[in-house]
Amino acid sequence: MYYSSFGILALVLLFIINYDVLVKRDPREETPARRAYRWFLLSLTVYYLSDILWGILYEGKCIPLVYADTVVYFAAMVVSVLFWARFIVAYLGERGRVSRILFFAGWLILVFEIISLVVNFFVPTVFWFDGEGVYLPGPARYIVLALQALMFLAASVYSLAVASQTGGRVRLRHRTVCISGIVMTVFIVLQTEFPFLPFYAVGCMLGTAILHAFVLEDEKEERKKALEELLDREKRQRAELGSARQLAYTDSLTGVKNKHAFVEAEQRLDERISSGELEELGVIVFDLNGLKLINDTKGHEEGDRYIRSGCMLICHTFKHSPVFRIGGDEFVALLEGEDYRNRSSLLSLFDSGIEENLRSGAVVIASGLDEYRKGEDRRFRAVLERADIKMYARKSSLKKLAQSPV
Repeated sequence: MYYSSFGILALVLLFIINYDVLVKRDPREETPARRAYRWFLLSLTVYYLSDILWGILYEGKCIPLVYADTVVYFAAMVVSVLFWARFIVAYLGERGRVSRILFFAGWLILVFEIISLVVNFFVPTVFWFDGEGVYLPGPARYIVLALQALMFLAASVYSLAVASQTGGRVRLRHRTVCISGIVMTVFIVLQTEFPFLPFYAVGCMLGTAILHAFVLEDEKEERKKALEELLDREKRQRAELGSARQLAYTDSLTGVKNKHAFVEAEQRLDERISSGELEELGVIVFDLNGLKLINDTKGHEEGDRYIRSGCMLICHTFKHSPVFRIGGDEFVALLEGEDYRNRSSLLSLFDSGIEENLRSGAVVIASGLDEYRKGEDRRFRAVLERADIKMYARKSSLKKLAQSPV
């Protein structure tokens, strides 16, 4: 029971700390990364339960049941590593070659473990029990645990590499993800050396506690501040609604800046380009997919709701940038400052959410990003046209994705 007490403690703490993720779900906070993290926590739950049961059954010398539970134990451990890799890829919002390799490696380790456990029924290579019912680890166990440790370490290094390309609180959160991965790497190495001590359970308990305290809570605080800023912005806008200028430059349907405001912003940017004052600028062009079909089949009132939903999604992601509605289903965001520095990760996060929406039937938005090239671009329109071309390329890829079989 001494062995099982660690698993019981880890399981209880898992549900206490992550109650808001596992039980009290808020649809407004749901993201692909949060869903991936929930699956990781659920796989840990299965692992903890098998670990708890293993200690009880092993003390009771129920060898056939201990054997079956050990198979579940190893399978759940590998699955948790796979879901950890899935969470890392979703959270960092990067969809490059490294993320694909990381995800593929997780599946490879899982397949290797399953094959090893099947072979273990006939030729003990992962573990076995001697005539007195003593658990003995096999060589395949050490191989799989070493691969899992390398997987955690690779995910940690990847998080650190992505963190170096971001700034502010985003960088701190990415570094925290790296630290939690290193903690779990250390404890899985200890588990390799000491098979009768629940080091992996302790490592996961510490890793998830670090994530919740310094990543999830920090994001929650940031969302709270963003909401307060949004409410404050709405309050200020309501106070300014009496002026003719505010009415003339605000889109009545969405509340963001309209085409008139965009034309004026373009003129100001051209002046800054001519004077050499403009240093950095990112332009993202957005286009809502399927608006005409919604208007034709469900009516313009439903189409207006679709436009407002799309606008809210854009404003939520690029919360530090002015957003303009320049057409019926077209929006433009001008990125400067923090949003410009984090443009790649923000757009990756936005595109990941859109692909999830594509599968769930929610609002789908094509986007294209390009940057101002100082010394080369003489007018803002040149940047806008490059972004527009990329948006149409993304629109085409989303249509192909929608037509591809699930």
